[in-house]
Amino acid sequence: MGIRSDLDSNFDYEIVDEFLDHYGMMVESMETIIIDLSKPQMYDRSVNELFRIFHNIKSASSYLKIEQMSKLSAFVEELLEQIRTNHKSVNDETVTWLLSISDMFAIWKDDLKLNNELTHVKYSLLKLPDLEK
Repeated sequence: MGIRSDLDSNFDYEIVDEFLDHYGMMVESMETIIIDLSKPQMYDRSVNELFRIFHNIKSASSYLKIEQMSKLSAFVEELLEQIRTNHKSVNDETVTWLLSISDMFAIWKDDLKLNNELTHVKYSLLKLPDLEK
């Protein structure tokens, strides 16, 4: 049984459908927001928006018991909180890492759409970028 079937059998269809709609919109917006982090005039808005996106995905996926997604979202949310608190900009390594994270969430979007099992997290995503470079 795929992830969508599992969700549909454990939760109200409307809740699952609403999650999928919002998740899709958030995943679609990630790449542009990540790239905007490199623009000084867009930095504050972008880092706050990314934090909100990952917080929302974490909360919803936790409620729906999508453990991989919840854990990766929490991991990214923690890094974004550190960036928001301690940094005025991000380096290329961080942008590249966040783009890879975005790719993982896009793969999961396809997994949900195709009713596949969720693709395993790439271990390279668990190595945090050096924020100081």
